[in-house]
Amino acid sequence: MFVKKTISQVVVFTLLATSSYLLPVISPLGQVQAQQQQDERKTRRTPALRAKVYEQLARAQALADSGKTSEALAALDNVKDKASSMNSYELAMLYNFYGFTYYNTEQYGNAITAFEKVVEQQPIPESFELSTLFSLAQLHMMQGNYAKTLSVLERWEALNTGEIPANNHLIKAQAMYQQKDYQRAAGFINQAVEMVEKQGKVPDENWYVLQRAVYFELKQPEKVKDVLVKMVRHYNAGQYWIQLAGMYGELGEEKKQLAILEAAYQQGYITSASDVFNLAQLYYYHQVPVKGARVMEEAMQAGVLERNLRNLKFTASCWSLAKHDDKAIPLLISAASLSDDGELEAQLGQMYLNMEAYDKAIAAATAALQKGGLRNQGMSHLVLGMAYFNKQRFNDALVELAKAEKFDNTKRIALQWEKYVKAEKVNFEILQTELS
Repeated sequence: MFVKKTISQVVVFTLLATSSYLLPVISPLGQVQAQQQQDERKTRRTPALRAKVYEQLARAQALADSGKTSEALAALDNVKDKASSMNSYELAMLYNFYGFTYYNTEQYGNAITAFEKVVEQQPIPESFELSTLFSLAQLHMMQGNYAKTLSVLERWEALNTGEIPANNHLIKAQAMYQQKDYQRAAGFINQAVEMVEKQGKVPDENWYVLQRAVYFELKQPEKVKDVLVKMVRHYNAGQYWIQLAGMYGELGEEKKQLAILEAAYQQGYITSASDVFNLAQLYYYHQVPVKGARVMEEAMQAGVLERNLRNLKFTASCWSLAKHDDKAIPLLISAASLSDDGELEAQLGQMYLNMEAYDKAIAAATAALQKGGLRNQGMSHLVLGMAYFNKQRFNDALVELAKAEKFDNTKRIALQWEKYVKAEKVNFEILQTELS
């Protein structure tokens, strides 16, 4: 038996609205400067952005940059009143300014509407259209418009003539994941990760988080484990160590599970009560009870674990398995005081008997029978019979052995002891007569 902590017991991940997924929208002025520095493709002839229009739009952006959003929008509205005299590129830049202003004030719905109007204007520079489409895809993703996200990206890819960037595959994987199309999501996130790794780089942490989540949904624990190995290597976060250990447990690789959890513990990553208890259980089941007991005691002393019935009883079991009854007994006594039945007192009685502490064995076994609720009542009578015998209280021993004979699981050994006690009683009485 061992503890398996699967990935379903942890937060899988958050897909939306994370800085690593949403790239910043380029400011309109930056857009113009970037396009002035880039050679425009010869396949598309586009009109020029006239200086007068540019100056009016730049004034609107200056107001937006100063936090004067309403004034910036009013300035853009003034420019829009002259739309009939503006060419396609100028109109596209106007709506781009609207989109940028809305984006910066987190009015994402309005930003989407504005950017959609940007790409409606034709002709416009292809690089401008590409960057706007990519921003649109990200904004649709943020708003949960997954089908729209995919259609915008497809339009981007149809326009683009170069290699599809890893970010495109990532966003597609996100959208597929949200639509529960995990198989296609796996294909896209794998492409994104492989592209970055082939360049000798490490993908963003959240890329691995998404890849791990997809494999989990596809019920492919071996692949979940492989991703977690990378996450531990590259990001060394405690949660990934614990999740990796859980996956090894799920795969039946218990020794690796224990090794990973032990490494996490040594690095100070195991801090929750449940994880501490899981580690202690693994030590116990892998026959390293001393380490399990020490982990439990340290956690109880630190207040991570409560000194409750379960924890005291389990720690005592660890010490008992390690043959340290002197350490187990105080814990069992504390646990017994919290228990509603006499099971722990019965266990104490047997331990005291083995230690030849017969008075304590008698007291513990008697307390167990008085408290009741025993699974093996006959054993406590048997312990009493043996303890009384060693105290040379033969009659009391025979009474308890007769009671033990009434239970199937102790009848045979009780009968054997009864014969032995009767013989020893006779011998003892003869010896006493001779001495007198």
